[in-house]
Amino acid sequence: MPKLALVRFIPFRRADILQMCLQEAQLDTAGLAQFQMGAAYIERHFCDDFHRVKHRLKDAYFSLDPDADTRLVHLDNSDNTADLARQISQLLERANYDKVTPEVLSRAMNSSSLFNIRLVVSLDDFAEVLLYTRGVSERTEEVRGPFNLWRKNVEFINYDRVVLYLRFKSEMDKDSPFPDCRPGSTMLKLFQNVPEGDLEMLFPNTQVGMRLRDKLMIGIPALVSGGIVLTTKLGATLVLTGSLLGFWLGWHNEAVALDRKALIVLLAGVATIGAYLWKQFSNFKNRKLRFTEALTRNLYFKLLDNNAGVIYRLLDDAEESECKESLLAYYFLLAAQQPLSAQELDQRIEVWFSQRWQCQLDFDIDDALQKLAMLNLAYLDGGYWRICAIQNAPLGQDIGE
Repeated sequence: MPKLALVRFIPFRRADILQMCLQEAQLDTAGLAQFQMGAAYIERHFCDDFHRVKHRLKDAYFSLDPDADTRLVHLDNSDNTADLARQISQLLERANYDKVTPEVLSRAMNSSSLFNIRLVVSLDDFAEVLLYTRGVSERTEEVRGPFNLWRKNVEFINYDRVVLYLRFKSEMDKDSPFPDCRPGSTMLKLFQNVPEGDLEMLFPNTQVGMRLRDKLMIGIPALVSGGIVLTTKLGATLVLTGSLLGFWLGWHNEAVALDRKALIVLLAGVATIGAYLWKQFSNFKNRKLRFTEALTRNLYFKLLDNNAGVIYRLLDDAEESECKESLLAYYFLLAAQQPLSAQELDQRIEVWFSQRWQCQLDFDIDDALQKLAMLNLAYLDGGYWRICAIQNAPLGQDIGE
């Protein structure tokens, strides 16, 4: 299993981060008042900023939303596809999501499913596929064998959040696996607690396959029971059938009389074979049905939101992340009471999380300081960052535009 890198995501609420900083009691009265004013300004700024981002995203996604229940007015012929993908990507970056690389996705597709199901998915059914994850950890879970004959602990990589971006093809033929989907529309899905080996189950065209072990569990009993059926219930039928074939092929000259008794024997044999084959086919279908039920039940507890709902969740996550990073950088600059380099500030914040809150993370200090600089809450002077007066911070400026 590859070594996991530290994540940028801060697993605490914005309100809790604010209280965690205040509990440190490292600011005097003037510093505390300045921090509270700065925190209020930071929150107000990002509230206004993401309000504008929300409306831009709504406009970009409206014509591509498969769940839209309002009429589309064609006032222009612009294609929102590329603009939506760009805006979603920027929003996910601000919410501390990481894009899944083709190598990771290929590894996930080729690995075994954690809940013992072979999943098959074709990415060629889509015009564009993007996966983003946030919060990665190593976990161990007990897996049971057939009939609970054995148990073993399996280590796997788990993603706390997974966002799936799917754009359907502009033209769909009658054999498309998505006959009810609007061509060219874009689907967004948000999931929680997804093992890396089970990323395939998130796609709408996932098919349940039979592993070699599953085929053996059906095939071996079928062969055994088939042999028993042949020797106990089809003996007379096989003898009669062999005699008929031998006479028709000229192997012997003794004719076989097809009287009523012989016909009953033949029909009984055909019925026995038909019933046996139907039973084996039912066993195969029932096993696949149980796998499909397991897949559906698993997805039921992992799906968090769909389409436009995903955008609203991501907007809230991104606003929280931007505020938390800015608040932390601002507080620790104030608490230091002296200019700090970006590396020193980054180390202080990461050590504080590690020692005080038992949380290992990779704080994005460059992004946090860039936000403070654009808000005119801090500035760089000779390689060191200093706090500036809060009344000089202009309102209404969008970061990242």
